[in-house]
Amino acid sequence: MKIVEANGLGLRTRRGWVYRDVDLSAEAGELHAVTGPPGSGRTSLLLALAGRFPHTHGELRRRGPAALGQVAGVHEPDPTLTVAEHIQERLLLLGPVPRRRRQLVPVAAVRARRAYRRDAFAAAIAGAGFTDAPLDPDRYGRDLTPVERQVLGLVLASLSGPNLIVADDVDAGADAPERAWIWAALSRLADQGYAVVASARAVEPGAPAITHRIGDPALPGPALVAPRAAVEADLTPEVTA
Repeated sequence: MKIVEANGLGLRTRRGWVYRDVDLSAEAGELHAVTGPPGSGRTSLLLALAGRFPHTHGELRRRGPAALGQVAGVHEPDPTLTVAEHIQERLLLLGPVPRRRRQLVPVAAVRARRAYRRDAFAAAIAGAGFTDAPLDPDRYGRDLTPVERQVLGLVLASLSGPNLIVADDVDAGADAPERAWIWAALSRLADQGYAVVASARAVEPGAPAITHRIGDPALPGPALVAPRAAVEADLTPEVTA
């Protein structure tokens, strides 16, 4: 089942192209990687796929809800909360899965949301398939390493039982063993039935990801702005008639 499908997707602002001509079709159970250099529009593309940022060109279709993992400057841990508190807060906000939706939400997510009063951290970690995760429940958001931020973001994203999970810059600040672990973790999420789209500078050798490279130097240069910077600078997307 196709979860997200982009055809000729592009975003053009007054400063030029952020990304352009992207074709991507992700099914349930697939892991996709968007690669490219910094400034190639990876973050803007991921947010567009998740329905959190506009596009000006092409077509985008998405089936069911999407959830964000770690996206720097857009969706990050609260520095004053511990890992366990992040999970407890998210579960309380989500509440129990309504009976009418239980067949649409992964069993692991349903179990985690039922268990929030007993052991939210353990249930959430197990539900995401991350029992080997390098994550301390008592560690504060401000002290998390880049990889720990990614892990927490993916765990929180999985709790809502979305169809699509996106995570940005998954290899940022990680050494080789950490990169191998995070790609294996993303693959485990896909194996649970999620469509997973992650951005990175490169994909680890052996990672079972379908790769899409953007920011081809042969194309006109992109507008080197992140989504938040674009909003602050009032870079309204250029819409053509």
